This record gives sequence, structure tokens and C-alpha cells, in this order.
Amino acid sequence: MSHSELRLDAAAMHAAEPHPTQEAAPENGLRQAARRFARHRLAVLGLAVTVALALTAILAPWLMPHSPYAVTAQFSAPPSASHWLGTDQVGRDVLSRLIIAARVSLIVGFATVAIYVAFGTLVGLVSAYFGGWIDAAIMRLTDMFLAFPFMMVILVIVSAVGASLPTIIAVIALFSWPSVALLVRSNVLSLKAQDFVTAGRALGYGTPRLLFRHILPNTAGPIIVNATFGIASAILSEAGLSFLGMGVQPPTASWGNMLSEAQSLTVLTEQPWLWVPAGSMLLVTVLAINFVGDGLRDALDPKA
Repeated sequence: MSHSELRLDAAAMHAAEPHPTQEAAPENGLRQAARRFARHRLAVLGLAVTVALALTAILAPWLMPHSPYAVTAQFSAPPSASHWLGTDQVGRDVLSRLIIAARVSLIVGFATVAIYVAFGTLVGLVSAYFGGWIDAAIMRLTDMFLAFPFMMVILVIVSAVGASLPTIIAVIALFSWPSVALLVRSNVLSLKAQDFVTAGRALGYGTPRLLFRHILPNTAGPIIVNATFGIASAILSEAGLSFLGMGVQPPTASWGNMLSEAQSLTVLTEQPWLWVPAGSMLLVTVLAINFVGDGLRDALDPKA
């Protein structure tokens, strides 16, 4: 074998060996986002608290020390060995009602956001992609909904239809979709001029495929962040309605109607166990979800 053939064989063997930089595949975008999220300590703490609350809501029947609807002869009793957080004004265990109320609050938060984010995303996609008179008509409708005084209109509708959990979810969702629609529309307006959309049209892709398989995934980050903050907002809206007596009705427990017992000065000053636990849970839940939203915003930021 000649020297030239030996050199060629050695070069071929060297080329066949895996290069150190080729062995490590490029990091997946989702993995990078998860790594950025993990560096946000408050977001990780908020996620842990949110997961713990969700598990509490799911396992509520097994975690409650008493039935949340059982009435005892101990009215407004302070915390004791039998009732760790005391009893309310009709003798029901506060801790049990606090636990079952977590289920109501999380159902309202997640169900409301699922409805209005899905609808708002669809409206924003259609408005921005088709443009023209369709965009103009949808934007005028959006402006009309944004012009309504949110809480006042909800109070009127709930008082006319009747207060119930499905009604509260539907009404809050009805007046929350415009913000998502505007967010999606602004992103799609910039995306539809990109080369990958033009190439898709040239290849004959249908509108649904372009919208849902190519454009929507590229605007999912802002939607997820908006939805996270929306959960906290929906929980606060339900608590406000229940506090005013227009939300979840007794005997069903919610943190809002538990707080409504603190409308007298006597309860505020002398019976803190009636309102401090519900107020604390509401505060912790909203803070935890907002911390998760902050972490997602930083993790999904394309400039991060």
C-alpha cells in the first residue's frame, strides 16, 4: 500500500470518528425554557405551592378532619384540639371548609381561563390572518367588550341569571377573552409576513394547517403567560363576587364567602380565625400563581 493510500485511509477513519461537538445534540427549546424557569427561585416555589394546592383540592375528601357542612353546637369557637382553626358562626369546622374551598377556587380559575383563552386565541388568529373587514368587525366587537365596566356588568348579569358556579365561570370568561384576542392578533400580524408562512402558502397548505400547525405554536409563549396570570385574576374575581354575596352561595364553601363573615368589627377584632385563614389562602394562592407567571414570562422570552 502506498503512502498516499495510507494517508487517505487515515483521513477517512478520522472523518468517521464522531466529533465531540457532534455528539451533543443541540438543546431543545423546551429544555432551555425549563432551565431558565428553574433559575427563577420564586417561580419554582410558586409552582410547588400551586401543585400542593391542586393536590389538596383533589384529595380534599380524605384531608378534611370533619364534614364542611356538619353543624355543631360550638358556634364561633376558637381553635382547639378538635377544631384546629375553630368553627364558624353556625358551628362548621373552618379547616374543613378552607380545604374544600380550594377546590372551588381552582375550578373557577382553571375552567374560566381554559374557556376564554381558547375563544380569544381563535378570534385573534382569524382576525389577524384574514384582515380586511373581518379584522375591522372583530376589533370593534373587542373594543365594545373592553368598554364595559367589568365588575359592574358581571354583578348585573349574575343578579339577573342567578349565582352559581357555572354562571360565574361563564360570565368571567365572557368578559376576559378580548385581552387574549388582542395579544394573539398582534403576534400573528407579525408572523404572517414571515417567510415560513409565505412558503406554506406556496406549497398549497390550507388555512387551518397554516394557522394551527405553523402560526399558533410560534405565539404559544405569550398565550401561556397570559393564561397563568388570568388564573389568579379569575380566582380574585370569584372571591370578590362571593364576598359581595353574588358568587358561590352557602353552604358551599369558597374563600370569598368565608371572608364575607368578616364584615362586622367584632369579627375583625375578636374572631380572627373566621377570616384570617381564608384571606391568607387567597393571598398565598394568587402570589404563587403570579410567581409562576413571572417565571414563565422569563423562560419563554425569546430574548432571554
